[in-house]
Amino acid sequence: MLENKDVKLGKSIAVISYFYLIGVLIAYLTNSDKKSMFAYFHIRQSLGLWLSFMALGYPIGYFDNWQITYSFWIAFSILFIYGFSTALSGKMIPIPLVGKIYQKAFKKIH
Repeated sequence: MLENKDVKLGKSIAVISYFYLIGVLIAYLTNSDKKSMFAYFHIRQSLGLWLSFMALGYPIGYFDNWQITYSFWIAFSILFIYGFSTALSGKMIPIPLVGKIYQKAFKKIH
């Protein structure tokens, strides 16, 4: 487990990373000199969520069905809220279903 000092150092950076892709970029650049592993964990989670959201959102937008569109929005909203709340609470819990995949896919971000 990470030290409490690392969590305190990276908490604000981790929270910023969940504010769209510009937040991920700002968080990454801010954390490049602080090197908080807690922040990097949440940067990888947030980057994966945003990229998945855009990759899946584009084709789902072509469906002319509000049930599919709302289901997509609700599912991603729940995942973003979960990631955001774990960053606020200072925990390194992967996002359900996809969090471990994001950690492996973006392991070079550190």
